[in-house]
Amino acid sequence: MHNKKRIAIIFGGQSTEHEVSRFSAQSVIENLDKSKYDIIMIGITKEGNWLNYNGPIEKIGSGEWEEVAIKLLNNRALSHCHNSEQCDCGNNKFVLDDSELDGSINYNSARSILVASGAEYEGKKIDIVFPVLHGLNGEDGTIQGLFELAGIPYVGCGVLGSAVGMDKAFAKIVFEKEGLPQGKYLAFNKNQFKTDSDKIIKEIEGNLGYPCFVKPCNSGSSVGVSKARNKKELLDAIDFAGIYDRRILIEEFINGKEIECAVLGNDNPDASTVGEVVPDNEFYDYEAKYGSESTSKVIIPADLPYETIEKIREYAVKAFKVLDCAGLARVDFFVHKETGKIYINEVNTMPGFTKISMYPKLWEATGLPYSKLLEKLIDLAIERYLEKSESRCRREENRG
Repeated sequence: MHNKKRIAIIFGGQSTEHEVSRFSAQSVIENLDKSKYDIIMIGITKEGNWLNYNGPIEKIGSGEWEEVAIKLLNNRALSHCHNSEQCDCGNNKFVLDDSELDGSINYNSARSILVASGAEYEGKKIDIVFPVLHGLNGEDGTIQGLFELAGIPYVGCGVLGSAVGMDKAFAKIVFEKEGLPQGKYLAFNKNQFKTDSDKIIKEIEGNLGYPCFVKPCNSGSSVGVSKARNKKELLDAIDFAGIYDRRILIEEFINGKEIECAVLGNDNPDASTVGEVVPDNEFYDYEAKYGSESTSKVIIPADLPYETIEKIREYAVKAFKVLDCAGLARVDFFVHKETGKIYINEVNTMPGFTKISMYPKLWEATGLPYSKLLEKLIDLAIERYLEKSESRCRREENRG
């Protein structure tokens, strides 16, 4: 039992995908092998508070976890006050004092956030973090930078891969440089549009045409995405996307099947079979993905020629490598319904892990069950961490 790894599952966050993250995390926790891992659950509220949680797993998806975690925090805060009757420390201000930790362990300032949340205590360190976080401040390289500073292994892509994968416009620049086929697009920020809207609209209408898709550059789960069929809808869509990001992406409409491919590995990744998404809405928006009444379905494997499937798998691995991804990513494509041409759409560096999510379904169809997939992701994270540690040691020896 003492050889079990202590893994921290972090969920929630401040992005628009907070709820999706909770359901993903619940599914991950339910499928982790409890004989191999001690699971520490850490939730991040929409306000940005980190809370240790040790209640029923099903309360994570429902959102009830937060009330349970705050009650625990209250009790811990009171138990650490010398005179609880005069305590005015405040529920969300309690921080576990570093002096209570084993002094032989060096907890740096970046790692202290795990101490503050109650995840690390009495000298018990987290072995690895699985940030089941989607969207901004979770999938965009920010929290990955925290783990790098803290010197702790974590599941998923690093700072660079996460940041570029999250930014759809910059990812397209990289894809273009690498020669990956993609549709026409235009990116600009809100200030540019305010000062030169006529020119930008003219360029959109001349080069992309209607209909077109309008997206925030940094967002996920199709939040803030609209289909514009005319100038009025285009203006409304740009305004709507601007709620979620200061930079806007316009993409040409491609009459294609929506195809997804899962990638797993580090420097030598493998690609799964591919699946097709058949949305119940006009396109695969947030409601079509997660709405309670959604009738969207997936087809695995996708009904495509063998040569097309293999080319998609090849492109998926190529995109994974060029963005310097690690661990996992889901790469999304369009396959034109008439010509059969393949277009890369985007890379998701922390895809959904809910019971209906494509990433685990694709690997299950490829022969890797959910629980084994999670185990593989943890092993890949440790492998990546050890590789980086070896490089750091060699640099220090060279300086010496």
